[in-house]
This record gives sequence, structure tokens and C-alpha cells, in this order.
Amino acid sequence: MIQQLIEKIKKTKAPICVGLDPMLNYIPEHILKKSYNEFGETLEGAADAIWQFNKEIVDHTCDLIPSVKPQIAMYEQFGIEGLKSYQKTVDYCQQKGLLVIGDAKRGDIGSTSAAYATGHLGKVQVGSKTYSGFHTDFLTVNPYLGTDGVKPFVDVCNSEDKGLFVLVKTSNPSSGEFQDRLIDGRPLYELVAEKVVEWGDTCMDGDYSNVGAVVGATYPEMSKILRKLMPRTYFLVPGYGAQGGTAADLAHCFNEDGLGAVVNSSRGIIAAYRLEKYKQFGPEHFAEASRQAVIDMVADINSVL
Repeated sequence: MIQQLIEKIKKTKAPICVGLDPMLNYIPEHILKKSYNEFGETLEGAADAIWQFNKEIVDHTCDLIPSVKPQIAMYEQFGIEGLKSYQKTVDYCQQKGLLVIGDAKRGDIGSTSAAYATGHLGKVQVGSKTYSGFHTDFLTVNPYLGTDGVKPFVDVCNSEDKGLFVLVKTSNPSSGEFQDRLIDGRPLYELVAEKVVEWGDTCMDGDYSNVGAVVGATYPEMSKILRKLMPRTYFLVPGYGAQGGTAADLAHCFNEDGLGAVVNSSRGIIAAYRLEKYKQFGPEHFAEASRQAVIDMVADINSVL
């Protein structure tokens, strides 16, 4: 699976993913009005608005990008109707040739992780038949419970040719409360990185492993260290743009071959029309603003590679 992502990155020359993390206040009034007229001001109406918003952004950017990253929480807040929109979004993106990184940050005791892995990446047995649940290509995973919480995901990656991105050093301000704590003189995120390499060694796909790492753009010195510790691990890099990370900050996440990382931007792309830089597009042409934001992001990142 990681080789599929690499090939799409090479083809598009765009080492990015678009974070499809819609909030209702990101969605232009004309879309909300149409959905509410059809379904009322209901959970179904909100979920339909999210789906219509996503679809238009995907239609305007899919030829420029290799991947998307829908954050499942933005859909779960609308209950079952929201999850239906999540599923429709995943399916539609894959129909458009995009790889989908399901951002669910799952991780639990072994049997529960196995169920999560089956639901998001694998196949579930129902009588004599098997079905794929959400059927994403990659999934983000929380390693806090250790190997027995991660191994079920790795097993499914091996059996289904899927991928993971394990949280190592995240971009949020309070990440250091735990991730930076010293254990035997070393920060915890370095020890997690070594475990990610160990898990990844059982899941290689060419030069890189199907087990990747989440490494935030907001801590460039740490990403430099982590790149050396994990030379064959692909990084999913949040924190660019709206969270303050710059292209220069994330340069260390890449290897000398220009590969090794895929950089996420969410509201900086999907809500670009609300930014001063793109206000000329207006709400009616929000997806055109998103397309321009993708073009600008790709140029910015490539300028430091």
C-alpha cells in the first residue's frame, strides 16, 4: 500500500493529503440551505451538507493530489447519518483514484484492536460471506497500549495490503506532556519511534514500510531526529498551515530522495475561501479556492525539497 502512495506522489509531484475534516461553519450557506430544504435541520440534513461539500472539493482537487485524510470525529458528531457520509466520502475518493487515510486514531486491547482493524481496514465474516466495513487504505493508530494493541492492525495490513500511521510526535501544543517525558534519559517519542520501526520491519513494501508514523510539522528539530531513527518509515505530517507549521519546518521529515513524508492540510484547503488570500473566490466558488490552495501548498513544499 505504501508503494501505491509513493507512486501517486511521484505522478502528481504533490506529497500532500487533503484533510476532509468538515465543520458546519466551514460549509457555505447555499449548500446548507439546499440540504436543510431537503432533509430539514436534522442530523441527516447536516450529514448531507457535509457530503455535498466534500464531493465538490474532491471534484476540484482529485487530479492534483494523491490522497485525502477524513477525520472520522467530524462525521461521528452527527451520529449514524454522519458515519454514512464518512463512508460515502471514502468510497467516492477511491472511485476518483485517491488513497484514503482514515484518521481514527484507534488502539485498544488486542481483541478490540482486532475489531477496529477489521472494521476500518479488513473484512468481517458474516455467515458464509465476507464484507469490508469502511475499507480505508490507511488508518491512524494510537500506540499507548503497546504491541498487543498495535499488532492486530499490522496483521491486517499484511493480509490485506493496507497501511498504518502510528502516533509518534503529534503537532498539538500539549503533546509534550507525555511524548517528551524522559525515560532512561530519552524522550518517550524516541522509544515509540523505535517500536514503530520494529513493527514496520514485519510489514515492508519495497524501500518503505506499510507501518508509518505521525510526526508533526510544528516540532522541526524533533522531526529531524525522528527521520534519522526511522529512515524507512513514511511520515504523515500534520500541523502545516493553520497550525503554524511551515514548509521549512517540515523539510526534515523527508529523505534525500524527496520521499518519506505526506503532509496534511485540512481547513487551510477545505475552508480556503474564508482566508483573505482567497477571498476573491467567494463562498459560491469555495471549491475553486480549495484547488488554488492545493496548488499553492504543493509549490511551497516542493520549494524546500
